[in-house]
Amino acid sequence: MQPQVHLIDEAWIDAPAAAVAAVVSDPANWRQWWPYLRLTVTRDRGLKGVQFAAAPAPGGGWPALAGTVEIWLEPFKSGVIVHHFLRLAPASGQPLPARASRRLSRRVGWHAKQVFWRLKDELEAGD
Repeated sequence: MQPQVHLIDEAWIDAPAAAVAAVVSDPANWRQWWPYLRLTVTRDRGLKGVQFAAAPAPGGGWPALAGTVEIWLEPFKSGVIVHHFLRLAPASGQPLPARASRRLSRRVGWHAKQVFWRLKDELEAGD
């Protein structure tokens, strides 16, 4: 099934790549960042990020979604560009109506922005 949520976004964090990679690779953060997903690492790229298979997580008021998640870390100047990609579809295999799909995409996108802005604030405060 084609992803109905196809999020591509990025945030620049003024922190060393190793510090960002350590936070991104810590499983304790994943449940907080994506409470609606259960993630399994499919590829640990070390300082370059992590790729995941995503299955629905129970509860939390989110629809059951499945697909892939990726965080790609790109060193840039004194920091790192955190690229994040979410490719998700209803776990049921039944497509959402267009309006519901757009609403879900906005919700997932806004949630991702908040996650990575908070990460940026935390890592840059460590200066």
